[in-house]
Amino acid sequence: MKFAVISDIHANLQALEACLADIRDCEVDEIWCLGDVIGYGASPDTCTSLVAANVTVCLAGNHDLAVLSELDVNSFSPVAAAAVRWTQNAIGDDALRYLRKLEPQQVAPGNTGASGDVALYHASPRDPIWEYVLWPDQAADCLSRQERRISLVGHSHVALHFHLLSNGDIGASADAERSPMAVRCDVQLDDSISESVPVDLSRGRWLLNPGSVGQPRDGDPRASWMLLDTDSCSAVWRRVAYDIEAAAEAIRAAGLPAQLASRLTSGK
Repeated sequence: MKFAVISDIHANLQALEACLADIRDCEVDEIWCLGDVIGYGASPDTCTSLVAANVTVCLAGNHDLAVLSELDVNSFSPVAAAAVRWTQNAIGDDALRYLRKLEPQQVAPGNTGASGDVALYHASPRDPIWEYVLWPDQAADCLSRQERRISLVGHSHVALHFHLLSNGDIGASADAERSPMAVRCDVQLDDSISESVPVDLSRGRWLLNPGSVGQPRDGDPRASWMLLDTDSCSAVWRRVAYDIEAAAEAIRAAGLPAQLASRLTSGK
């Protein structure tokens, strides 16, 4: 079976629509979302409605939980906190009802063909809500603790993967040009995260991040998602161009912090 894995939509309608169109072209069986449907962007209701209509499995992210008043907004940066408060005033009851049903972690459904090998977390296996997994030492502990052989995580907005090699070392991979945080890792990097190049997941333990749909932070402003194929046991990262200026203008028109609009162009 084929699964589209998306994460961190952050109420960016233009990016979500572009990704859904690309996903339809790939003829996947299901879509899984790793959380943060809302926050930062200007279209919380429409994005939540599209997720509810198209996604089979959806997690709760920290921004979703904050809008539901299940996390203290004071733990967020000032810009993120302002976006949470704006969203709390703007979001509708239908969206809130959908988000209240979500949890920050879940094992892949047993009827998906994933053979019980896949677990989903918004942030990480050891902290499903808050941890940004960007470094090999973090990944090593997560890989040792994760419930299944393969973990899917979001939250960091960086498309990357870590894997546990047969000799016990931790391997890391990211696009070296677009992910300066990963380049500084003291591990050997390779090109396997390059766009549309499959990564073989058939051996070892893996932690994979599909990147962000609505607010990438790996230097590539295009929306990011991942195609997981459980028949071939492989993953492919895809980048999708979308109307960034329209998304930015919607943020500005809503009165959200201007930084949330400007950062879309740089992908940082």
